[in-house]
Amino acid sequence: MAEVGVKRIKLGSQGLKVSAQGLGCMSMSAFYGPPKPESDMIALIHHAINSGVTFLDTADIYGPHTNEILLGKALKGEMRKRVELATKFALVYKDGKWEARGIQPIRAHAVHPITAVQLEWSLWSRDVEEEIVPTCRELGIGIVAYSPLGRGFLSSGPKLLETLSEGDTRKFLPRFELENLEHNKHLFERICEIAARKQCTPSQLALAWVHHQGGDVCPIPGTTKVENFNQNIAALSVNLTPEDMAELECIASASAVKGDRYGGNILTYKDSDTPPLSSWKAV
Repeated sequence: MAEVGVKRIKLGSQGLKVSAQGLGCMSMSAFYGPPKPESDMIALIHHAINSGVTFLDTADIYGPHTNEILLGKALKGEMRKRVELATKFALVYKDGKWEARGIQPIRAHAVHPITAVQLEWSLWSRDVEEEIVPTCRELGIGIVAYSPLGRGFLSSGPKLLETLSEGDTRKFLPRFELENLEHNKHLFERICEIAARKQCTPSQLALAWVHHQGGDVCPIPGTTKVENFNQNIAALSVNLTPEDMAELECIASASAVKGDRYGGNILTYKDSDTPPLSSWKAV
């Protein structure tokens, strides 16, 4: 297994140094079923830090607030000194519209330099490559990739639905609807084929693909189990050749996935309007 602690990357022109892979903490407290046992999650967080992880992702909406409280309990004494916490700056949350368009990081960066933009990026979510990723790189802004495992689909495929508990929001996402799942399973099957050749798991292959997008990208896969965490960290040891990357590019085209990323009233950056610059205020 790779030693994540010896591999660190610098995100953005502000120079935030983090481990090459972080830990998403959302599922410990919210959205993916009931909150998990606090003692188990604290043990997992400590295990991640002892493995070299220095980047933990949380937000007040996770619970709400309970995930931040959990991390507060876990990060005491020496543990707190070993973790670099980054304050989230929401580029857009207006009229129920979330996320950033290409022009929004430019305007926000003009108000105050941005270290990193968090966005969904994986083999089944690649629309950010159109505008946002190029803009971030032009401005020297680091990229934090959330849901790099497609909310678990790139780890387990369609059988994931059989394991979801009551209250798990993934049950209501368009990509997990049965008519879309039948189409989307073909992407997972192809990923499994390549992973078998590379002698790694599908989730490790999916994470390796994100790592190979560049040194300015830090994926933050979430988990509630130590064994899954260890498997995710081992993705740092998976080397993808240019031929591997080309093959993955072919199977993960825009038409490879059916269904929107979110449903209901949750809109993405493609639905949002950039607020006029006069409305922006430096914090």
